[in-house]
Amino acid sequence: MTRRPYHHGDLRAAMLKAAETILVRDGLGALTLRAAAREAGVSHAAPPHHFGDLSGLLSELAASGFVRFRAHLVAAADAAGDDPQARLVALATAYIGFARAYPGLFQLMFRFERLDWSVAALAEAATAAFALLTTDAHDGEAGAGDALGFGGLVLAMSRWSLAHGAAMLCLDGRLDAFAAKEGADIDALIAGIANQIPQHLRPSGASTPSNARQRDA
Repeated sequence: MTRRPYHHGDLRAAMLKAAETILVRDGLGALTLRAAAREAGVSHAAPPHHFGDLSGLLSELAASGFVRFRAHLVAAADAAGDDPQARLVALATAYIGFARAYPGLFQLMFRFERLDWSVAALAEAATAAFALLTTDAHDGEAGAGDALGFGGLVLAMSRWSLAHGAAMLCLDGRLDAFAAKEGADIDALIAGIANQIPQHLRPSGASTPSNARQRDA
């Protein structure tokens, strides 16, 4: 393979593109600094200057994944309009959809033992993405730096657990298997799951039949 000269920023982008190509084509186990350098057509001595070690490369790739992930979620939520429940359903659907579209990248993003969370780009991108799960506000940045309180934490983690669990079941082929068994369309099943989230998870101050009766008593 002919090696090409790169400017500093171009080499970093080329290495990340090469790393994702290997991740998609061959899996995480095949992704090494040397393999990424070979895929990008550069010297194997170049990547350490930009990423340090393999963990650095994986962390930067995961960071770029979280940036794309957040943009995907924001676009879906904004398309849903101002209704908080509709936005929550859109977020859940988009969350699962991203995992299905980019399974290798998605799984890398949540392989915490392989990533270096001291990498600023990764920590910032992940925090910005997770902030979307902690607020009902129209602005996805709202609440990103605020304390949730215990009730808010339970709500946010419950939403995340349901969306992430469904995404992983998709990647494991379990949702497809059960959909096929029942003669159901997989996209319709995912939409049904996403629509269940606001039915079961409401903000702690929302009225329910039981607490309404308690207030009226």
